[in-house]
Amino acid sequence: MRGHCLCGAIAFEVDGPAQACVVCHCESCRRQCSAPMTTYIGVLDGHWRWLGKPPKVFNSSPGVERTFCDHCGTPLSFRSTNMSGVMHFFAAGMEEPEKFAPTLHVAFEEKLPWLKLADGLPTRVGPDYTKN
Repeated sequence: MRGHCLCGAIAFEVDGPAQACVVCHCESCRRQCSAPMTTYIGVLDGHWRWLGKPPKVFNSSPGVERTFCDHCGTPLSFRSTNMSGVMHFFAAGMEEPEKFAPTLHVAFEEKLPWLKLADGLPTRVGPDYTKN
């Protein structure tokens, strides 16, 4: 499975299955993507790689790094020390995003009030989908 930025300067490849596909409503993800919510897949370290030039890294808060293309600005991924060992790629950056159906909404307490959802997916307080 592959993904890339808008201009194609930065690409990545995923070998293993996604550990999760979730919709995040946290303010940081919304601001990074300029969207009311984002959808991402979690991939274990060692099961993905950058192809060619790596992206720029921005440390958005303690323990959180976000990547983007330094040419076109496309957000590509984030990782958090709270969910260590996993890189999270934005599903819309995948070459076949339709193959990734979300199963959970996280940081649902930060959902914008005008966003109406009727997908029936479970919700979780906070962004960490790895904890029950």
